[in-house]
Amino acid sequence: MTYTHLTEAQRELRDHTEKIAATLPANGEPGTINRPLLAALAEHGLLGRLFPKTSAMDLCLIREALARHHTEAETAFALQGLGAYPILLGGSPSVVDTWLPRIAAGEAAVGFALTEPDAGSDVASLSLSATRDGDDYRLNGEKVFISNAPHADVYSVFARTSDNGARGITAFAVPGNAPGLSGTAQRLVSPHPIGSLRFDDVRVPADAVLGDVDGGWRLAMRTLDMFRPSVGAFALGMAQAALDAAVAHTADRQAFGRPLRDFQAVSHQLADVATRLQAARLLVHDAAAAYDSGAERTGHLSAMAKLFATETAQQAVDVAVQVHGARALEEGHLLEHLYREVRAPRIYEGASEIQREIIARHLYR
Repeated sequence: MTYTHLTEAQRELRDHTEKIAATLPANGEPGTINRPLLAALAEHGLLGRLFPKTSAMDLCLIREALARHHTEAETAFALQGLGAYPILLGGSPSVVDTWLPRIAAGEAAVGFALTEPDAGSDVASLSLSATRDGDDYRLNGEKVFISNAPHADVYSVFARTSDNGARGITAFAVPGNAPGLSGTAQRLVSPHPIGSLRFDDVRVPADAVLGDVDGGWRLAMRTLDMFRPSVGAFALGMAQAALDAAVAHTADRQAFGRPLRDFQAVSHQLADVATRLQAARLLVHDAAAAYDSGAERTGHLSAMAKLFATETAQQAVDVAVQVHGARALEEGHLLEHLYREVRAPRIYEGASEIQREIIARHLYR
């Protein structure tokens, strides 16, 4: 597809990233940080594009291109960006100078620590406490489903500093080796580096605060508004890979004396998937362009993009599995891999139900 709404530079970025994806290291040990892959992403300049602040459109183009060919590379890239953005947006000069060059160089893995055992979609109810103690803060509580945990080098941690709902949350940059910080890996359907964290009187200095005290919720939302369209782009990359595989398979596979492509029950399903993918891609790019323009309110556009793209990707992969038949269920098959990978984006960074709530609230604003 030509994507005539993109600039020449944007098309070149997409094409260049697809070429890079084909040269990246193979998958590492499931559920662990693939540090050679981080180093390769940095060597090719992709991590460096996150800093200083990248555009939401470029983020979408990179994530879709990586996901189409190398989902682990896409996830590694995205987790670095998500965890680092609160530091970029709100870190003191010393915190920024300590961590961002190492993150961009692929030398330090970073995590985004927001979700808790009793605070998932209702993140404003989080309870990990940050209590002022002289020139420091003491952090106590738990986090779950945290990117790159428990082996990240630094985390952007969101903790409660006052009993004021969403307006009582503060963000901190917390080194992964801080005394009192521990964690365990969590095994998911798709084995990404995800884990839980335990904070037992973890001391962090006041200059580790990201942004303003009690301003962490705004910082989290600014980060998520930036990244939500690109979650849709990640889903689109997987969906495009699934559609590519389905088209190739149905063009060659014979049944009842003719290729599967000649059966409308097959080809029309793929036509519907292709149409939905193009619509989703335009939604994603529109939300990214709106964010980059500095428009005052873009949250509903990001919600539409993430909702439609992730739901469409689930359908695309499911259809591709169906037209392949049982072979797609074999361990190691591309579609077996994509079937496991595609489910999570409908949940993280705001489940589909939360995206619908954001859109509905905008309608009645």
